Amino acid sequence: MEKKDKIPHINLDYFEDLTGSIKNGEKSPVDEVGKRIKQLREERSISIEALSDLTGFEVSRLKDIESGQEKPQLGTVMKLSKALDSAVGRLVSGMGNKLYSITRKDERKQISRSTSKKGSQNVYSYMSLAPEVQGRHMEALIVQLEKSRDKEISVHNGEEFVFVLDGIANLTIGKDTYDLEPGDSAYYLSTTSHFITAKTDKATILAVLYE
Repeated sequence: MEKKDKIPHINLDYFEDLTGSIKNGEKSPVDEVGKRIKQLREERSISIEALSDLTGFEVSRLKDIESGQEKPQLGTVMKLSKALDSAVGRLVSGMGNKLYSITRKDERKQISRSTSKKGSQNVYSYMSLAPEVQGRHMEALIVQLEKSRDKEISVHNGEEFVFVLDGIANLTIGKDTYDLEPGDSAYYLSTTSHFITAKTDKATILAVLYE
């Protein structure tokens, strides 16, 4: 009997078109996270000192985030959205005004970036896949990770799913660390301490955040 070639369950070549090229730190409306945080804080009549008490973030850091000097990582944004009693999607990519969203590969939304504290290092860039949906509780993103020197552990409410599209990602969950290759995925509760970075120079993942 002739032996058939092993066919992978997932055709990973497909993802080359899916991910495209993510330019680091491209300026766009999605890159206005700090302004959205400030606007929402003022709408809620919450002082920056009160927000510091609610989140544990220093006032000086919150000022850097609101002014755009620090581009907050997604875990930080989720923690701020909880403190401000708002959906994370409003802070990441706006409120949206539609019941559903169809996103063609050449219509993906603009890119934002996240940095380490004080903006000393670019950590990852991301684009939102469905910012038009109103009242959403999930945020779907394509994220280009970079190898990070600083390990900023995240702990916040919600759940997360990541699927590696390209490169090798390094994921720390609690005390365990895993290298994830293209086709590998992970699902975890965000209340468990976690951190993800690129093990190679860059890695691209699909990330779905659920509040």
